[in-house]
Amino acid sequence: MKRIKYFMIIFFICLSIPLGYFILRTHQSLDQEEMAELRYFADTLFYEMEKELSALVLKEEGRAIEEYTSFSGLSALPEENYILGYFQNNPDGSFQTPLASDIIALPDSKKPDPKNEEIKDVISQLEDVNRIFNTRRADVSEPFEVSPPEKVLLEKVLTEKEEEFTLAGRYLDLSRSKKKKDYLGQEKKRVENITADQAIKLSKQEQVPAELFKTTKERGAEPEIPAGEIADKDAYDAAASGKSVSDFEKYAWLETADEFSAPAPAILKESNARQVTGRDLDTSVFRVEVDPMQSVFVSDENVVFFRRIVINDRVYRQGFVLLIHRFLNHITKSHFTNQPMSKFTSLDLSIMKDGIRQTIVETGSWSKDPKFSLNHTFPRPFAFLNARLISDNIPRSPGRQTLNIMMTIMALVILMGLFAIYRSVYAIVGLAERRSQFVSSVTHELKTPLTNIRMYIEMLEQKIASSPEREQDYFRILGSESSRLSRLINNVLEYSRLEKKNRRLELSEGAFDDVISEVKGIMCEKLRQEGFEFDVENTTHTSFMYDREVMIQVLINLIENSMKFGKNNAEKKIALVLEPEASQMKISLSDTGPGIPKHALKKVFDDFFRVDNELTRTTGGTGIGLALVNKFVKAMGGRVEAKNNKGPGCTISIFLPIRNP
Repeated sequence: MKRIKYFMIIFFICLSIPLGYFILRTHQSLDQEEMAELRYFADTLFYEMEKELSALVLKEEGRAIEEYTSFSGLSALPEENYILGYFQNNPDGSFQTPLASDIIALPDSKKPDPKNEEIKDVISQLEDVNRIFNTRRADVSEPFEVSPPEKVLLEKVLTEKEEEFTLAGRYLDLSRSKKKKDYLGQEKKRVENITADQAIKLSKQEQVPAELFKTTKERGAEPEIPAGEIADKDAYDAAASGKSVSDFEKYAWLETADEFSAPAPAILKESNARQVTGRDLDTSVFRVEVDPMQSVFVSDENVVFFRRIVINDRVYRQGFVLLIHRFLNHITKSHFTNQPMSKFTSLDLSIMKDGIRQTIVETGSWSKDPKFSLNHTFPRPFAFLNARLISDNIPRSPGRQTLNIMMTIMALVILMGLFAIYRSVYAIVGLAERRSQFVSSVTHELKTPLTNIRMYIEMLEQKIASSPEREQDYFRILGSESSRLSRLINNVLEYSRLEKKNRRLELSEGAFDDVISEVKGIMCEKLRQEGFEFDVENTTHTSFMYDREVMIQVLINLIENSMKFGKNNAEKKIALVLEPEASQMKISLSDTGPGIPKHALKKVFDDFFRVDNELTRTTGGTGIGLALVNKFVKAMGGRVEAKNNKGPGCTISIFLPIRNP
């Protein structure tokens, strides 16, 4: 059996190694799948954020250039609470805003007070922003940069490395679709044509002094300017005061009929001679260069987003002021706070200002030891904005639970299979050993009575018996040994027939009295010789089904077994009791012998089993007596059990079904 154990252990180890490796690799694959799934949704979250940023940039880039200076949809306060207002920064550093359209004085009218103190406050803030912007606009780099070869190579390596951890990267070439954007809006400057009227609105003063709208007659002694001619307003004032002005400060004014028209910039005078007539302004076309949107911090809270408008070498900057804290809170609330992933992930939104990273928004589930982290830097003009999603509790894949259940079931099946194989091998080996012992025991049991028979026959032949009484004793011994030999041979034959299922039982209904009488007749002499007392208690006359010859053989085997193991006891008593129990007849045979060890109570009915102790080693037997009893009782539809008495000895109980007529 030791070799069998070693083989089973080696087999278990050989089976466990590949199974363990399979489980390990499967869990690693599930980990990668869970990470890839969370990464996918994180990328989707950043994509949705980037989409809103892109929509904001495209919306601003699509505005007409005159919207920032004249009455338009930008004249009212922005609906978005994260936009302070819109303005234009002029080439000379001054600024204009469409919010001032409602407070610009019209000719011959009194200058009204601001309708809304809030508008006045916003204009004041825009003036402060414009003042700071004038100091920072020169530091803003050109938006058109060519990536160096090192940067291109690094981005390619990072993209390839990133695709190793994505599910789609296993099957699709994502090198083109995953190419990172450089800009959220237009990537290159565009050239468009504008009319003279648009050009006028582009450079129109924020507020025109009321006296400029007076007629020539109302101006009185002021110098006359012939109708249809161009004169600089500053040149006109300079002529009256005797001063001169620079070309940079010249603005042209057109006088038609008896009053001045709307102001026209000097660029009109320098670009096309037809404009000076005042009749062909609407038909003039100007080429304007419009750059992509850019951004620059003017304070911890305010970021200016602007585009450069270049016309006749004059650079205008148009854009809006973004309140960064409000904007990032809006982004977080719109795309993350109410999402299910906010329960197990944390989102950080930070900005890079003057080379220092500042976290503005931090929300979601707090992570102590993040197992997942994904950073995302948004394209220009939001290149200063960085988003980071972290999580230390990655949602488990449904396949993991299925895998664990299947692995547990498989492990249990393997262990149960190995245990069943071990028990089967153990039983087969034990049966083989018992059969070997059985052959040895049968040989011994056959040899002993044959030797006695031969010895007593020789003694009778040699007339050693000195008296007739002595001869009768020898004959009784010869008869007893012959019966013993006959019963042994009969047991072996009966066992063989039962094993081959050739033994047919003839069940009949009876009260068992005839069986008890015959057993007494057969065993009374031997019981007397061994000094045993045999008591029968049968107070019931209930009929039940049994095979008469089989029950005689069963009871004789049980009585002989009790006599064999109890012959050395001081008290020698065997009791047979019959009593009905429920729908069964209970036949109990009790003795006062040494009993059966507790661990062997269920094994004593196994084939060829013998209790391994000092008593069985000094007592003969083949190990098929109780096994034959068990097989006979089961063949009659009953069962047999053994238990030790509270005092000395044990009780063998047979339960047979009762069938009333």
